[in-house]
Amino acid sequence: MDNEKLQSMTESISTTIFKRPFKHKAYFNKRLRTTGGRYILNTHNIEINAKQYDAFGEKAVIDIIKHELCHYHLHIQGKGYKHKDKDFKLLSAQTGAPRFCSAVESYENRVRYIYKCSNCGVKYARIRKVNLNKMLCGHCKGKLIEQSHF
Repeated sequence: MDNEKLQSMTESISTTIFKRPFKHKAYFNKRLRTTGGRYILNTHNIEINAKQYDAFGEKAVIDIIKHELCHYHLHIQGKGYKHKDKDFKLLSAQTGAPRFCSAVESYENRVRYIYKCSNCGVKYARIRKVNLNKMLCGHCKGKLIEQSHF
């Protein structure tokens, strides 16, 4: 699926389910990692995580579009567009927009560093590198050593 198909799909979902036009841009953003999509308040554009389509297909993208269109239409109307707002929860339920999307990568898949306490042997899996001069074991305050790097 390309950006043009995503744009037309978003416009179609907006007019059929929400009964309102979508007048801005919808596109894939390959840099998104932890979210399925996002509605940008300043530009009113919608970005979709390309990995969601690759991993779960068109159905997942449709669900994400519905969720982001809830933010879009409520914000345009000046109503509560945040997840905690009553308006958002109500519109989400009416349109069948899911609250969350499936995770593409788990924390375990993203781990690049394994550290081990030299005192008690507890292992710590981390995505980012840790400063071994500052960080200590959370259990016994022992010194951490890098066990493996992926």
